[in-house]
Amino acid sequence: MAQILAFPRTPDDRLRAALRSLEAALAEQKEAFGALRANLASLGGAVSGLEGSVQGYRGALAGTVRELDAARASARRLEATADAWTKTAR
Repeated sequence: MAQILAFPRTPDDRLRAALRSLEAALAEQKEAFGALRANLASLGGAVSGLEGSVQGYRGALAGTVRELDAARASARRLEATADAWTKTAR
């Protein structure tokens, strides 16, 4: 069954109704803003964690580059040794 709501009759009644609606809207906005702040804080934590992961990844890549440089130098020494042995074997 539908409920019929009375329309405010006087300007004061309409003003009070408008103010109640405004107060409700402001309360909703305050709640939404609080949720936004909480989400931004959570996002900040996630970004900080990601930054740490990226720094770790960069460190691992730098270590890999050093290992590759050492392996390349070793391979060149072995190649030079093999060339020297080949020349002496002839």
